[in-house]
Amino acid sequence: MNTQAKYYELYDDMRIRKRWHLRMPADAQGEWIDTWQFNEGRLLDIPGPIRFPVRPTGVVLEYTLSMGIPVVHRRVVSLFERLGIDKEVQFIPAEVEGQTEPWFILNTLQVIRCIDDARCEEVLYWKPEDDRPDKLGGYRNVRGLKVDPQKIGEANVFRPWGWLVALIVSERVKQALEEERITGIDFAAV
Repeated sequence: MNTQAKYYELYDDMRIRKRWHLRMPADAQGEWIDTWQFNEGRLLDIPGPIRFPVRPTGVVLEYTLSMGIPVVHRRVVSLFERLGIDKEVQFIPAEVEGQTEPWFILNTLQVIRCIDDARCEEVLYWKPEDDRPDKLGGYRNVRGLKVDPQKIGEANVFRPWGWLVALIVSERVKQALEEERITGIDFAAV
């Protein structure tokens, strides 16, 4: 991608009225799953099934966040395959309470050092006085996230290094999701 490329943070559209809400995922034994592992940009080997309770029930969405984990309908998987970007993510099978169709966790496999600190609205770093030596120098908070397209290369789906809570997609992916009318999506330019 060149410097003219556009990128967007992909959100769960919380403005949808009477929408469903997926809760903390659990394994087959009912134990909660460590949700942070899905933000690390690595291939995961998780013995299934992963189950998501739904409370409250409501409008079913094809893209939903549960504890920051993107949970997608099989239509999203098919779309990524058609776009040829299914190698940039791992789709982990999941079960959603009350649903018979296939659902998946969208696990992003790329973390790219691309945050443009100067263009962000606010960037805070962990400092020695925060008494967190494990996080020293890393991002403590990022508001108004902006990325540097020159540092991204050809990636279409990734998380920015240092701020793994954000899921970024290329304009190509954004347009495809919108054209496919995937429900539950929202975007912010970064």
